[in-house]
Amino acid sequence: MFRGKKYQESAKLIDRNKLYDPKEAMELVKQTAKANFDESVEIHVKLGVDPRHADQQVRGVVVLPHGTGKTLKVLVFAKGDKAKEAEAAGADYVGAEELIAKIQGENWFDYDVVVATPDIMGVVGRLGKLLGPKGLMPNPKSGTVTFDVERAVNEIKAGKVEYRVDKTSIIHVSIGKVSFDTEKLVENFRTIMEAVVKAKPAAAKGTYLRSVVVASTMGPPIKINPVRVTE
Repeated sequence: MFRGKKYQESAKLIDRNKLYDPKEAMELVKQTAKANFDESVEIHVKLGVDPRHADQQVRGVVVLPHGTGKTLKVLVFAKGDKAKEAEAAGADYVGAEELIAKIQGENWFDYDVVVATPDIMGVVGRLGKLLGPKGLMPNPKSGTVTFDVERAVNEIKAGKVEYRVDKTSIIHVSIGKVSFDTEKLVENFRTIMEAVVKAKPAAAKGTYLRSVVVASTMGPPIKINPVRVTE
């Protein structure tokens, strides 16, 4: 794969054979981010699980102490008082059948997270084929199917992220921006890693944290020592 000059220059700063501690890794991420925009910092965690088995699924939500650096747009499906509650909490879009029709008719996806009250999920279920592939379908496990819409919206706006293992046994999640202080990136990293470690399925055998890699959007990968992730 051809890599640009900036990427190649950044890659020279990294020892491919070294497992860095989290603070060193975050400092390197900031040094190696050369794009002319505020790149996201993403971690990729390879787990020793087989996601084909229901008892080895790893997923959950966590509120990062310093947020992600991105203000997410929230769509809430709710009616009556719950719709008013969502609007007061700062939801970007609130509605019911009319928004469902808009999504179906216009392929409208100008939002990052979808929340729904349980009483309306029967109708929202019609959007499964549209929202599902984009990871936008409300789900009780991620706290996006709830009557406590005020809390849900507040947490999402504050930096709540969902992590889930994909088909290749890897979790991909953003922990902030390269403009963040190193300490803030480290705290966000530790928060997500503590949650992932705690979520280890009882059925998982052998080494759970196989590899942990951090990289900016356009930067080279930096390996983190899995033994040091929560220190």
